[in-house]
Amino acid sequence: MRWKFWLVIAALFLLVIFVAQNYEKVEIKFLFWAFTTSRAIILFLTLITGMVIGWTSALLKNKTSQIKIKE
Repeated sequence: MRWKFWLVIAALFLLVIFVAQNYEKVEIKFLFWAFTTSRAIILFLTLITGMVIGWTSALLKNKTSQIKIKE
């Protein structure tokens, strides 16, 4: 358990360094929207979105496996 904690801390540290090096402004175009923002913000939003999708899919998988076990 302890090694997982330090692995997550190291990964977050590397992520912060990566994002800090990518602070330039970029223009985002999606359909008819266009806006300019920092690349670091886009990277963090992508990370958060991926974490939420992974967490949600894990919850759904656990729920479906629990339902199958009850049947």
